[in-house]
Amino acid sequence: MVNFLKSKKWLILILILIIVGGLFFLKRSNQNKIKNELKVIKKDLKEELTLSGKIDAEEKVTLRFQTSGRLSWIGVSEGDYVKKYQVIASLDQRDLKNRLQKYLNTYVKQRLSFEQTKDDYWQKQYDLSELIREKAERILEQNQYDLDNTVLDVEYQNLSLEYTNLWTPIEGIVTKVSSPYAGVNITPSQAEFEIINPKTLYFSATADQTEVISLKEGQRGKIVMDAYPDEEIDGEIYWISFSPKSGETGTVYELKIKFDFEKPLKLEMSGDVNFLIKEKKDVITIPQTYIKTDKKGDYVNLLQNSRSIKRYIKKGEEIDGQIIIKSGLNEGETIYD
Repeated sequence: MVNFLKSKKWLILILILIIVGGLFFLKRSNQNKIKNELKVIKKDLKEELTLSGKIDAEEKVTLRFQTSGRLSWIGVSEGDYVKKYQVIASLDQRDLKNRLQKYLNTYVKQRLSFEQTKDDYWQKQYDLSELIREKAERILEQNQYDLDNTVLDVEYQNLSLEYTNLWTPIEGIVTKVSSPYAGVNITPSQAEFEIINPKTLYFSATADQTEVISLKEGQRGKIVMDAYPDEEIDGEIYWISFSPKSGETGTVYELKIKFDFEKPLKLEMSGDVNFLIKEKKDVITIPQTYIKTDKKGDYVNLLQNSRSIKRYIKKGEEIDGQIIIKSGLNEGETIYD
């Protein structure tokens, strides 16, 4: 009897040890299974787009003479500010003026000849035979063409004379004078004058085809120039190109962004512009990695009273790598991956 009781006690003790060991093993197994716990909270989400760009100008021109010649006068230097339609340089006009006078003399001579021929034949037209009258009409017509050609010659020389003066169609700063000395003979490509209107500066940025669809004219952003890293400049898109920008690797579209900034900026200065694309305030959101899917739909592993349960949820849009949860989760609950 005593041996029986002893053996029963041992049996109970062994059973208790097995149960305790099993519970311990189960707890350790659950602890190993439950990883990356996350407490659900509400957040403010923002999706932003940052683009690189540089300063450019709407009004900028490169001016050249249309003809070759001797550069007789230069009225500007690099850094000068010029007015619209101001003459900035001239070619030597003496040769052209002499040619113009020569063609004017030819015109006068041809005009007198035409009038004399007309008088001679017009007064006698009724006394002449039909054959002679036809001949007279052809002579008059030929003289008319000769007179017209002299008029064209005069107009061409006068136009060439006007082209010896180079004037700017915009106001602005002279940024380049490739031939700064008068007295040298130049071709049109050897004498270049660049003028930029600083009142028309804008920030030029490029966006690829996946980014440009999120932008529109009138959208505002913050510009940070490399020259002024501690200052944000308010900007607004006023133009988005319809066709891709040429000379770029890949398909990118140009944006023109106007801004107001008092400090000096120069052409080609670089920087970045930041746009707020989406914003949601006070929403429940979790990373995509915590969301699972089965035949019933999307769910998360919820830790409740030290137990793991499957909780089905309804997803919303994704912002900055976070998924908005429309329903199925409450603030303060804990999920795990």
